[in-house]
Amino acid sequence: MPQPWPEEKTCHGVSFYHSRHTRIRQLKRLHSPRDFGYRVWTSCWLLMDYLRSLRTPPGLRVMDVGCGWGLAGIYCAKNLQATVTCVDADPEVFPYLRLHAELNQVQVATQCKRYENLTAQDLQGIDLLMGADICFWDEMPEQVLPMIDQALASGVRLILIADPGRSSFERLANDCAVNYGASTLNFSVRQPHDISGRILRITNR
Repeated sequence: MPQPWPEEKTCHGVSFYHSRHTRIRQLKRLHSPRDFGYRVWTSCWLLMDYLRSLRTPPGLRVMDVGCGWGLAGIYCAKNLQATVTCVDADPEVFPYLRLHAELNQVQVATQCKRYENLTAQDLQGIDLLMGADICFWDEMPEQVLPMIDQALASGVRLILIADPGRSSFERLANDCAVNYGASTLNFSVRQPHDISGRILRITNR
């Protein structure tokens, strides 16, 4: 018989609550995220494992866009000693993010903004811009591309976007390969469960 999923778990050095956990249920009575912001996006685990493989130096300035519950940004703050700003268009996700930051004993800044509205001032000094599952609708590549343009113009050194491989993500990846010389990697992890997907990598030339 399979073992029941624990209500609290640690993976890649990040602790997180299952949606059945008492504290999550309490938040759901008070805050109702939209656009699937009521759960952890699975591609964030791909980002964490990929960042671990890069052996990035401590002290990076990181922006996690479309952050949701913010686990990828929390990973960077906890394991890379990064200064992290988590960005989402839905302010209702931030209580879940703050709960997980508290659980992991880290501090992250938050900013409520859409991808395409990020400015040069917002991106000033950012080393790494990353996002997990931020192309889940057909129109989203057109929203993400202006952010990528602005990030590269603002001097962001590395952009990473993880996705299961949706057709909208593949369209974004193809555009970025043509316009920015981007590469796309197949990636998989075994924890917290088997997850496979793709990681778009753009370096600032």
